[in-house]
Amino acid sequence: MNTALRSAMDDAGVTPRQLAHRVGVSLKQVERWLADAALTPHLRNREDAARALGVEEEMVWPQAVKDRIKTGDDRELVRSYPYRSACPSTVWADLVEGATAELFFAGFTNYFFWTQVPRFAETLRRKAEAGCRVRFLLGDPEGEVTRQREAIEDVALTVSTRIRTTLEHLDRLGPVEGVETRFSSGLDAINHVSLSVFRFDHDALVTPHLARLVGHDSPMMHLRRQGAGGMFDRFAEHGDELWERAVPLQP
Repeated sequence: MNTALRSAMDDAGVTPRQLAHRVGVSLKQVERWLADAALTPHLRNREDAARALGVEEEMVWPQAVKDRIKTGDDRELVRSYPYRSACPSTVWADLVEGATAELFFAGFTNYFFWTQVPRFAETLRRKAEAGCRVRFLLGDPEGEVTRQREAIEDVALTVSTRIRTTLEHLDRLGPVEGVETRFSSGLDAINHVSLSVFRFDHDALVTPHLARLVGHDSPMMHLRRQGAGGMFDRFAEHGDELWERAVPLQP
């Protein structure tokens, strides 16, 4: 029997029928929760039940909370998306807004930021003026890798057009101390076009580009740094290595 749940209900003066009504489940469901301590309700039901009883979730279902805490090699994985486009635009906006030290946009084109993140240009300016380092690593719009990728994708909005869109926005932003732009070239451009790394302080969104798919149709991982040598650091080092060998944009 789940004695912790029973105790919480008694303390709150809530009957099984009342709890079922507040959570939006059947009376039989609540009776099953009470009868079997090993039975773990769905997350939303656990949260609603704890709220109705005025207790913390871990007090009633401690094992469920422990199971959510990652301790292995995947502890830096916040969430994965089967498509980059499945990630809510609010995630991008919140990460950009929350960064104070590092914004590194190492997608091959980075063009979607200007339409997906509200007031992106003025946010970049504000961040840079406050001391945040802002970097854009782009593919060369005239480069061979860019032309090859355009042939592979075969879409109306070409890779070079998307790169030039970013360059036009950066040009309109004007020279801002702390905002840097470079082009990847040669073999580095091949590594760059196949993997986008976007960093926001200790968070990163990473997209490996699959076959003929454009960026928004490729999968993506949200990583958060938990310590040295983890997945975050490995992808961050990849981006930094490409950056060090990249060609600075000439004014």
